Amino acid sequence: MSDQIFEDKTFQDLTKDIYDNAVEKKKQIQILIREMNKMIKSIDDIVLLAPIIKEYLEVGVKNDEHLVKLASVLQRIITKSSSSEETQFLSETEKQDLMESLQNTVEGMQQEADKIQQLKTGK
Repeated sequence: MSDQIFEDKTFQDLTKDIYDNAVEKKKQIQILIREMNKMIKSIDDIVLLAPIIKEYLEVGVKNDEHLVKLASVLQRIITKSSSSEETQFLSETEKQDLMESLQNTVEGMQQEADKIQQLKTGK
């Protein structure tokens, strides 16, 4: 599993990135909540800030979900390619399932990237 899957990334690198993202996101959420608490002076502030916080958290969680899905697909590919000669090749159904899963993951990641961009630009 030390083979490169893209650019200079290995499967282990990808799984480490997923873990690191989760740890970093936890820290960011704690900081965000601490800072938001300082800004809340009335119920109107909560009404204004809560949807922004919710959207930020949802985008982060969905991004992690897509990375985990990608890791799952890669794990299946790696497992299949390291099995015995007789079962090394994927069936057409498995190939189709993998391609659909990869396509869904890529599309989902693009949607999340678009949402992040919208949040950054305020549109």
